[in-house]
Amino acid sequence: MPRARIKLISRDSKSIISIAKQIVDIAKQLNVKFKGPIPLPTKNMTVSTRKTPCGDGSHTYEHWTMRIHKMLVEIDGSEQALRQIMRISVPDSVQIEMSIS
Repeated sequence: MPRARIKLISRDSKSIISIAKQIVDIAKQLNVKFKGPIPLPTKNMTVSTRKTPCGDGSHTYEHWTMRIHKMLVEIDGSEQALRQIMRISVPDSVQIEMSIS
């Protein structure tokens, strides 16, 4: 039986959790084996910039951080389950990568 690996990526952790919950609910409803949701390490991207554009004055910096959250769900792929998962409405802030093996 094929196995689908679904990877969710977003800056908003709440939206990832809600979509992962919807995928798990579909798998439970159809009695399909699944693993997850498995949280993957969060990537922190930090940018430091000078507050004054000309360089005069004090040496003060601003720090900006963006966190990218990732989550993984594996499902034994029945065709019916995968079709229902494809129908889930996903916000623009969430990116989904699906691989079937």
